[in-house]
Amino acid sequence: MPATGYSICRVNRTMGFVLSILYLVINYLTPATLFGPLAPFHIEVILAVLITLVSLPALMKSYIFKTSQSLALIGLGIAASFSVLIAMRWPGGAVHAALEFIPNAFAYFLICLHCNSKKKLQVVVLMLFSVCLFVTVRGSIDLLRGIPASGPPISAATGAFDKEGWNADHPYILAMTSGPNGWLYRLRGLGLINDPNDFGQLTVCVIPMMFIFWKAKKNIRNLAFVLLPVSVMLLGIYLTHSRGALLALMAVVVVAARRRVGTVPALLGAGVLFVAAMALNVTGGREISAGSGADRTSLWGQGLQILREHPLFGVGLNNMPEFTDVHLTAHNSLVVCAAELGLFGLYFWSLFLFSTVRDAVAVASPANVSEGVPIVPDEGLYAQATSKVEEIDKAEINRLGRLMVLSLTGFLVAAWFLSRAFVLTFFLLGGMTEVIFELALERGMIAPRLPLARALPYAGGLAILLLLVMYISLRVLNLMR
Repeated sequence: MPATGYSICRVNRTMGFVLSILYLVINYLTPATLFGPLAPFHIEVILAVLITLVSLPALMKSYIFKTSQSLALIGLGIAASFSVLIAMRWPGGAVHAALEFIPNAFAYFLICLHCNSKKKLQVVVLMLFSVCLFVTVRGSIDLLRGIPASGPPISAATGAFDKEGWNADHPYILAMTSGPNGWLYRLRGLGLINDPNDFGQLTVCVIPMMFIFWKAKKNIRNLAFVLLPVSVMLLGIYLTHSRGALLALMAVVVVAARRRVGTVPALLGAGVLFVAAMALNVTGGREISAGSGADRTSLWGQGLQILREHPLFGVGLNNMPEFTDVHLTAHNSLVVCAAELGLFGLYFWSLFLFSTVRDAVAVASPANVSEGVPIVPDEGLYAQATSKVEEIDKAEINRLGRLMVLSLTGFLVAAWFLSRAFVLTFFLLGGMTEVIFELALERGMIAPRLPLARALPYAGGLAILLLLVMYISLRVLNLMR
């Protein structure tokens, strides 16, 4: 291979990866914060197009077209547009819905295209931790120094809580009433994570990922690169006072511990941690019970009713609040997807979910992964291999797969209590899962991906199963109240 061609290829891939990391940072910290008045021009989309142009030489040889998730994301994009076009009869809104969906979906494609090694996965994890660290530090400083002792300011014009002024002065703290005369202050981020529950969900997902830096018998390294960062993120979760994040963290603990100690001891341990968390006021004094979530479950029921009345394409992306009694969305990603995009959108969402979880479980299972064979570097003009092939054995592939299973567990449990069906983090986790699967596939460690013809009916079955689970859950919760 000519040295010039190899150098150009390597520079393109490096530039594509660096721009991808920048793209993710922009989305988590908001384009408005970084670009101000230019944000409406969708700078993040322009950046994504630039990254795609840079990676065109490698695009046609990428495995990305072999994954079911690619079809799922195309289908979801169409569903988002059709939901607005048909339900709201608004062609301009259909374009806007597509532009709103594309930046999040692009995370999957960019990770698959440019994150082709364990080292690059570590860089992605480090970026995610940096976002969590930044928000936690900024919010902690605000809580220690910036919160008035008398509580949030009162607007002289309305005599009520000056929310606009508070958000301008304390962008990383959400103030909400707690009891008749009290206030609860909750840590939040910006943009995609501007709600405490969203930030809590992201943090729960990143905690297992930090163990990608774990090295056996390297105590100082593990303390510096794993245990201390995890401790900071646990502090961040505490400061969000998010009940969903707490439940998601407990689920991660159960799934992680059951492999070593068994299911029953893992559940008992999680129960002890849950009691300790409640004693430490992690939820900010708010209960976790069927009664305390009555308003939320009522919206779940209304969401299913919306699906019944608008079964095919739903009522339009982000339009569910217009069809509920209290003009709020349902705090459940499944219900939101079904109500807003209908069965058409729910099918493709289930296809993405099924394919991602299936591949994560496959690479996490020792029975599905063999020792493999050494990689022979590609000598083609647009080779993806670097000058030194990364060595990864079966045990490491299994470990990386288990970390993704844990992150997906945290995301999905939290998503059951959040209206975040189409967030960037979901698609980012899908991309990271496929990167690990491809690392195993390249080394001959695992069987090829499930053919699309087999994945499609499974996705339909999953969509039906999820709706049944939601319906049964609602009936049980209603009986418990």
